[in-house]
Amino acid sequence: MPGTGELLVIMVLVLVLFGPDKLPELARQAGKIIRKVNRVRNEMTRQINTALMDDDDDPLHR
Repeated sequence: MPGTGELLVIMVLVLVLFGPDKLPELARQAGKIIRKVNRVRNEMTRQINTALMDDDDDPLHR
């Protein structure tokens, strides 16, 4: 994880590269991407947990 100083440098670079007019749109896009990644991660976790529980119920695997 980057520290406070590193995050500040990154934020200044983003501001210089894209300008203040683009920042809201970039933030929205980043939020959408993060939400999508979280949904995929949660779905994969649910599927893995379901598969593991199904294996525990199988009498042949005991």
